[in-house]
Amino acid sequence: MKSIASAPGKIILFGEHFVVHGTKAILAAIDKRVTVTSAFTENKTIKVNSQLGTLEVPISSSYEEVKSEFRPFVYLANKIINSNQNVNGLEVTIDSDIPIGVGLGSSSACCVAAAASISELFKELSSEEILNVSIEAEKTIFPDTSGADCTVCTYGGMIEYEQFTGTKKIDNTFELNLVIANSMIPHTTKNSVERVSKFKENDEERFSQLCDLETKLIDEVIVAMKNNDVTTLGLKMSENQKYLEEIQVSNDTLRDMISSLNEISLGSKITGAGDGGCIIALIKDENMDQIPALLGNDKECFSAKIDTKGVVWSTIEQ
Repeated sequence: MKSIASAPGKIILFGEHFVVHGTKAILAAIDKRVTVTSAFTENKTIKVNSQLGTLEVPISSSYEEVKSEFRPFVYLANKIINSNQNVNGLEVTIDSDIPIGVGLGSSSACCVAAAASISELFKELSSEEILNVSIEAEKTIFPDTSGADCTVCTYGGMIEYEQFTGTKKIDNTFELNLVIANSMIPHTTKNSVERVSKFKENDEERFSQLCDLETKLIDEVIVAMKNNDVTTLGLKMSENQKYLEEIQVSNDTLRDMISSLNEISLGSKITGAGDGGCIIALIKDENMDQIPALLGNDKECFSAKIDTKGVVWSTIEQ
C-alpha cells in the first residue's frame, strides 16, 4: 500500500515583519502544491527522495543526526512508526510545484503533506491532528515557528494571524488573480529581521506609528474582503509596500519589479521577508499575458489563485 497527500504553498498578503511586533497578518494558501508519497519497504530504513537529494538512514535514527532539510521527514516517520508495530521500513518521496526558499511556504507544505501521507499508511488523522503533528515537524528546522504557515497549508483559504491570539479563518467567496514573481535574489529571513529590529531601535516612535498604520490597514483589508472589494484590496497592497520600504526590507530589484507592473496591476508588494524572494501583484485577467514582457526573462513568474482545499490525501492498494 502507498499513501499520497498534497498540501498548498502560501503567501503573506499583509503584515509581514509587523506581525512580530503585535499587529495582525493575513496569509493565503495558493494553488501550487507539494505532493508526498509514502510506502512501506522491507529495508529497515527511512528513505527520503526530494529535489534536494536522497537520504537513507536506519529506521530508529534521530532526526537531529541528519541535514536540516530532511529532519521533518525523519521526525515524522519515527514518530508515526513508533506508535505502530510490524513496520520494516518506509520510503517517502517529495515532489513540489513550489519554488524552494523564496517565502512561499514550501517547508510548511512539505511538513503538512508528509504528516498526512505517512500517517495515512496506518490510520487516518483529522485535519487538526495533521496540523499539530506538522507543526512539531516544522520545529525541527524552525524552532520558533508560529504554526501559521502550517495552519493555512492544512486548511487552505485565507487566515488572519495574531501573535498572542493565534489564527482565525477568513470567509472569502471571491477569487483573486495573483501573479507571483521571483526576484531570483537569495535572501535570509534572519538578515531582514535584524534590519527591521535596527530600524525600530533607531526610531521607536516612527516604528510604533507604522505598526498602528499597519493595524488600521489590515482592519480595512478585512472589510474590503467581506465586501468583495478587489480594488481597495489592491490599493492596500501598494500602501503596505510603502511601509515595507520604510523599514528597509526592499531593494532596487524588488522596487523595479513592482514599478514595472504598476500600470496593469491593482496593487503589488513584497511577500515574506524581503531583501529578495518574491513579490505579489493583483492583476486583472485581461492583463495576465503582459506580465513576462514587463518583468523580463531573468525573473521567474507564474499566476496563482487562492487554494481552498488545503491538505488532501488518499491511499492506493498495491
